[in-house]
Amino acid sequence: MGGGSQQTVPGEPDSGKAKGVYTWEEVQSHCSRNDQWLVIDRKVYNITQWAKRHPGGFQVISFYAGEDATEAFTAFHPDPKFVHKFLKPLLIGELATTEPSQDRDKNAAIVQDFETLRAQVEKRGLFRAQPLFFFLHLSHILLLEALGWLTVWMWGTGWIQTLVCSVFLATAQAQAGWLQHDFGHLSVFKKSSWNHLAHKFVIGHLKGASSNWWNHRHLRHHAKPNIFIKDPDINTLHLFVLGRTQPVEYGIKKIKHMPYNRQHHYFFLVGPPLIIPVFFNIHVMQTMVSRRDWVDLAWFISFYLRFFSCYLPLYGLVGSLVLISIVRFLESHWFVWVTQMNHIPMDIDHEKHKDWVTMQLQSTCNIEQSFFNDWVSGHLNFQIEHHLVSNDAAAQLPPGGPAVRALCEKHGIPYQEKTLWRGFADIVTSLKTSGDLWLDAYLHK
Repeated sequence: MGGGSQQTVPGEPDSGKAKGVYTWEEVQSHCSRNDQWLVIDRKVYNITQWAKRHPGGFQVISFYAGEDATEAFTAFHPDPKFVHKFLKPLLIGELATTEPSQDRDKNAAIVQDFETLRAQVEKRGLFRAQPLFFFLHLSHILLLEALGWLTVWMWGTGWIQTLVCSVFLATAQAQAGWLQHDFGHLSVFKKSSWNHLAHKFVIGHLKGASSNWWNHRHLRHHAKPNIFIKDPDINTLHLFVLGRTQPVEYGIKKIKHMPYNRQHHYFFLVGPPLIIPVFFNIHVMQTMVSRRDWVDLAWFISFYLRFFSCYLPLYGLVGSLVLISIVRFLESHWFVWVTQMNHIPMDIDHEKHKDWVTMQLQSTCNIEQSFFNDWVSGHLNFQIEHHLVSNDAAAQLPPGGPAVRALCEKHGIPYQEKTLWRGFADIVTSLKTSGDLWLDAYLHK
């Protein structure tokens, strides 16, 4: 029944020939770097050449080579009709009528129920952004920045005033991080071009980072969360071992780059203090230069021009460098604790090809809702809903929560919700558990 013989030039998009009819076995055989097919709504596409031009990066789309990518496609594209014009030339056929809509052991019932739920939520208008909220969010960021500068301009540059200024600026940076996140997911404006422009302004001019760097990194995280090799957020550069599988693998192979049984201690010295000031800053610069991303580099430079024009007259060069270092140090702690409490304590493993809902639920958890929790996390305490519907603005996720919880109860999938402090504590607890597993395997296996 396969139609593979009709595709005479591997890796090339369809050129008007008759479309083929394929089995899942045939689709799954096209999953190498130079030969990639995927399925969306039972249609088979050859993305081999397109992957190199994919705006979200070649990796995020290549992760679904040989798989059904319907849920991921819907989650990442707020305007699927616009994107379909790019898919049309890549169409090479469809699944045979005897083939199920889902590949491998993915749960068809969960997939169908989630599609129904998503359609109901869209019909209720819960995905429509509220411009006033984002205007107020941006306004309070600018107010915090102004208060930071006014503190040292009016009362001097002593250590107390500098610390107060640093807290204002670090809070502004953290909140700008949550704001750019919504723009980066194209979830605020109806037009993607407006979201892209706002994203470059917030992450570039207000934060001093790169929108393209963020997109290519963060979308990979959403595509395959907590999956080794594919999710960059769990690439710890051998500093930590995570989950229950990696520690045992490292232990059996006698890999000891660090004393992993002590990782829950040195996490406080390596993780929160250094992620943004060291790792992210270096990676952002490397990415912009290596990719010749001059537009993002210009936005990046504009942040530092603005910062130093404000603080050089007050602190001089050395003092200004100390100030920005303190700000990055404080912001980094905020960022690491908030972003890791939803993922590090959850299931972390190799690719298992699970359905979208199961994969997202096993790798994420929520933090209880409150005004403070919503604000301090940029509404990313609703991490489950955000991962299921990632192109929806984070601030609009709570109304969909009960329906998602009901879906989980129906299919027996744990829906985890914790207090904020439990979420923080579970990061350390999970690191200790993983470290103990490594030590046991290292010594006895």
